[in-house]
Amino acid sequence: MENIFMKPKNHNTFSWSSLSNIKEGRGDLGEEMPVLIYRLFQYTLVDVLNKSLGTEKANDYIREAGFLAGTEFTQNMLDLSVDFDTFIANLYKAFLELKIGILRVESFNENTMEIILTIAQDLDCSGLPISDETVCTYDEGVIAGILQLYTGRTYLVREIDCWANGNRICRFKGSVIE
Repeated sequence: MENIFMKPKNHNTFSWSSLSNIKEGRGDLGEEMPVLIYRLFQYTLVDVLNKSLGTEKANDYIREAGFLAGTEFTQNMLDLSVDFDTFIANLYKAFLELKIGILRVESFNENTMEIILTIAQDLDCSGLPISDETVCTYDEGVIAGILQLYTGRTYLVREIDCWANGNRICRFKGSVIE
């Protein structure tokens, strides 16, 4: 029998297929898990990255991981051939069904392609104590990946309001980078 732990590691191998067959593998436990466990993973990883790399560099990596997740999610879960309104409706439905949060587009400028969107009951931060900071760095990357794949344009996405800084929704601003 082959020892899978002795194989050389390729660090650039993530793709949607890496997620495998969760339904089959988790049998009786199913595909869902508590938000507590997701946050335990996320926040301990963020803590280790912050200590090792510093906050700014750690945030860059967290956004990059979110971007990869956003592009893979979009390629595998959404229809890129539909008009903008239908795409957003499908994205709203996917976020709701997967319990990521409740998505709403507040504004979209067709000329500049700037977008303001909110996520209520966000998976990453809703319910956190107020800390006067925005914490949804991973979401920034996810949203940038989704927008880039759909529009073909590179986006800079930043959270401008967060549950953690006293708001009850997370608000993101996405701007096209020229």
